[in-house]
Amino acid sequence: MKERKKKQADLEKLRGELQKSPNVFVTGFTKLTVAQDFELRKTVRGAGGMYHVIKNTIAEKASAGLESAQVLAGLKGVSAVAYTTGDPVALAKALTAYAKANPTFTFKSGLVEGRAIDLSAIQELSSMPAKEVIYAKLLWVINAPAQQLVTVLNGVGRDLAVVIDQGVQENKFSS
Repeated sequence: MKERKKKQADLEKLRGELQKSPNVFVTGFTKLTVAQDFELRKTVRGAGGMYHVIKNTIAEKASAGLESAQVLAGLKGVSAVAYTTGDPVALAKALTAYAKANPTFTFKSGLVEGRAIDLSAIQELSSMPAKEVIYAKLLWVINAPAQQLVTVLNGVGRDLAVVIDQGVQENKFSS
């Protein structure tokens, strides 16, 4: 009876987290040491995410009726989920870097902004620039025409001032 209550609590907790998280990465691993697992969790937290090893049946039941059901149904083997409500690119970068250093850690599937993605899309996502870099480039593109307009408008006034100054110096405006 106690085991059943624990499973139900795990299921409800996971369901709550999945409802809040539009970005979920399903991973698999074999033979991770305690030190490797600690490093993985630290990496995921650093990227603004959470990481949990899950039982496949609990994951399937917890995701029933949610967008994450499309990536958590029918899991096989040892599985874990990494999820975030924040930047999916940062989490994908962190997990991909960890997977390169630890070949026993693999991706199974992913969900980004409620849309299921495959392994190649996860790789593409991890190679994208961070959200802040994209925002900075976008702001530069938006500001560039305004800066050019101000430069042109200032140039006309500056040129007019130079012409008037030359006329005054050469006494062209005397009566």
